[in-house]
Amino acid sequence: MDDILYQQLQQERLLNQVTTQIRQSLDLSVILSTAVEQLRQFLLVDRLIIYQFNIKQPLELEDYTSDCDQEKQPDFIQKLNLDCFFGKVTYEARSSDQIISVLNTSEEQDCLKYGCNLQDKYYHGFIQSVSDIEDNYNNSPCFIEFLKQFQVQSILVLPIVVQQELWGLLIAHQCLEQRQWKTIEKRFLNQITQHLSIAIHQAELYAQVQQQKQTLEQRVLERTEALHDALLGAQSANVAKNQFLATMSHELRTPLTCVIGISATLLRYSGEKQVEKQLSPDKQRGYLKTIHDSGEKLLELINDILDLSQVEAGKTVLQISEFSLSKLANQVIKTFQEKAKNRQIELINEPQIKSNHNLFTGDYNRILQILFSLLENAIKFTPNGGKVTLKIRVDQNTVILQVKDTGIGIPDDQKSLLFEKFQQLNSSYDRQYGGAGLGLALTKQLVELHGGVIQFQSQVGVGSIFTVYLPSLPLNSKLSQDEIAPSPLKTSLPSVYLNFPHRKCVLIENDEETATLICDLLTAAGYQVVWLIEGFTAGQQIKLLQPDAVIINLHLAGQISYEILNQLQDKPETQKIKILALTHESSCPESKLYKNLENYDCLVKPIKPDELLNKLGYLV
Repeated sequence: MDDILYQQLQQERLLNQVTTQIRQSLDLSVILSTAVEQLRQFLLVDRLIIYQFNIKQPLELEDYTSDCDQEKQPDFIQKLNLDCFFGKVTYEARSSDQIISVLNTSEEQDCLKYGCNLQDKYYHGFIQSVSDIEDNYNNSPCFIEFLKQFQVQSILVLPIVVQQELWGLLIAHQCLEQRQWKTIEKRFLNQITQHLSIAIHQAELYAQVQQQKQTLEQRVLERTEALHDALLGAQSANVAKNQFLATMSHELRTPLTCVIGISATLLRYSGEKQVEKQLSPDKQRGYLKTIHDSGEKLLELINDILDLSQVEAGKTVLQISEFSLSKLANQVIKTFQEKAKNRQIELINEPQIKSNHNLFTGDYNRILQILFSLLENAIKFTPNGGKVTLKIRVDQNTVILQVKDTGIGIPDDQKSLLFEKFQQLNSSYDRQYGGAGLGLALTKQLVELHGGVIQFQSQVGVGSIFTVYLPSLPLNSKLSQDEIAPSPLKTSLPSVYLNFPHRKCVLIENDEETATLICDLLTAAGYQVVWLIEGFTAGQQIKLLQPDAVIINLHLAGQISYEILNQLQDKPETQKIKILALTHESSCPESKLYKNLENYDCLVKPIKPDELLNKLGYLV
């Protein structure tokens, strides 16, 4: 009797000790590893383990017929499609190294599935007590053999039920000898499993909270960085705008000063109270020419601003006609001949136009405006005694306009700003050479409006080469900006590039440079592009937008790319959306990612503009 009381006292003391430690920690691994070690020491068992369930899968009859004698199988095995949970040993405590470890042993092998018929009983609190495995499992020799290879002679199994779900099992093994399990031991371990169930539930809730907290913190961090970037962008845009306004102020005030000052002088000399000294006719003509030139400069500046705003607003209409390219070249050269001569700059016209390619269809005035802007810049930034060359040639249905100069060139660190609005490459250049800095920004807009692209090469102190590719447009009376589908960067422009205005694409790409390149290419090709930086809500947004195609980076953080593809494929509303996957692997893994290969294509990085547009064009 004294021994029983003493043992009960010890059990209560251990129970209090285990529950206290459980309450002190919300780390599941700490809770379970501590409990397993202390319980093994108290019970003096050779091995104490926690078996955790984690997978549910259908159990078929053939799973039981590999090694075991079918005639000796229990009746429950004859039932097909029995739901059976499988897992593995996740925690273990051993009395010595002589006891073989069973850590990470899984039930997904051989006759271990024999225990499936007990799972429903375990769920309802069943405790399995086996003193001799050979007597208890005599109808399953393969299961006995499996236990023997891990030295098990006696076994005690208690269920761990968490929130009405069978979470796992607490299992005691006696290995070196057989053992009769006492009722007091079963009752004690049952109390322990109840406390473990509560602790496991609390730890899982805590882990979920921590995960949600981490996710929220990450999103807050990302949003904060995005807001910071937006703030920097706004500040940068504000600085650029202020610089632009300062430049515009100078460019407007200079000719206005001439107009007002000189006209006031003329009025003074021609007024009722004439001064004694009269202006000579040459002086008067000089004053009038200054007023005229200043007025033209103001008009040119205002026209540039209006043109740029019209193009950006999408209100510009192209007037398409057929015209002579040689006539275009002669008119441009004639216009700038005098200005070049005054600057002692050699202006060269090198047409490379065959007679059968002389006629071209496009907006004559806009193309003339593009060449005017390029030649004016070339002459402005070329020192006296330099050279400016105009070349025009035709490649299939594309006209190639090239202006080459021996000017000051553009520094590498400023090339990215060349076509930006409200940007001045160098304020000292600007004040020395004049200009509001709108010319090239407007030129790029006009080129893209015409369905073309513009490139440049430049070296400081050597000069610059600007090359424009313009496709021949259909000979209609008028084409609005929305009806022009710009062409990709190449000299020969397939018709596929011009036939998909208003197609919608969603781009899922976390690299800003790659995304910017793709957005520019697709926008220039007439697509409407929505760029998603992160893919957490991509599935919902794609379902809402219903685009013609989705371009997705297969190497987004984690496995989110695969999740998005699976979501699109599983939902009827998005199954037919075309997919163009971007990968840096040597080949496209389409068979692993997307089953509907008719709606799927893949592009290996680095991205080639022609290949991107061709693949997307064929998809949509």
